[in-house]
Amino acid sequence: MAGLAKGLAIVEAFTAQRPQLTVTDAARATGITPAAARRCLLTLRELGYLQQDGGYFRPTPRMMRLGAAYLEAASLPTLAQPFVLAARDELGESVSVAVYEDGAALIVARAEVQRIVNTGVRMGAQLPAYASASGRVLLAGLPEAELAAYLESCTPVRTTPNTLMTIPEIRSRIELAKTEGVAFTNEELELGVRSMAVPVTDSAGTIRAAMTASTFTARASIEEMRIKFLPVLREQAEGLGRML
Repeated sequence: MAGLAKGLAIVEAFTAQRPQLTVTDAARATGITPAAARRCLLTLRELGYLQQDGGYFRPTPRMMRLGAAYLEAASLPTLAQPFVLAARDELGESVSVAVYEDGAALIVARAEVQRIVNTGVRMGAQLPAYASASGRVLLAGLPEAELAAYLESCTPVRTTPNTLMTIPEIRSRIELAKTEGVAFTNEELELGVRSMAVPVTDSAGTIRAAMTASTFTARASIEEMRIKFLPVLREQAEGLGRML
């Protein structure tokens, strides 16, 4: 079981920012010895989850089976899909549902619009909670002690000129999301993109997820999103919440 734990740690070490790993990279990212990291990488290669090019290891399409197992077996992604599809069709914009995981908003359901250019968010993407509308909604649902711990460890990274870089600013946005029941981002995570998120709350009043719609800045202002998007997102989020 220890070997399985090490192998899974290496699988999780691959990210969009780190699409390939050497033995040294894997050991450093997971905190295991280089020898153990090498054994895990070679085993994953033999199983078809990784391909090797010299000293570099990269995921193969087979790796997608691991995420697919969750999406097929878990109830929330399955339940959420009809609601994100309905919101997308009504708004004509991409809509997603995310859950909180280790300081990030993890996209578990998504409905895309067909355009030549789309926003860069995809199924399985992890958005930094401090800089995303969905993340701020999810952070607003955390117990105060957990939120305080998150903010204490948070190190913002500037991805656009509008990214919030101070903890007081970030906390203020989280508190606003808690008060208003909605969060916005205006080119804070990606230039040219605005997002709006609302909580998905279960029958016990617990925030289980966030439903988000994203659009290009040329298509809608924040005020237009509040008028047009908010009623649709709330209606679909409430419908999903009744099923949780």
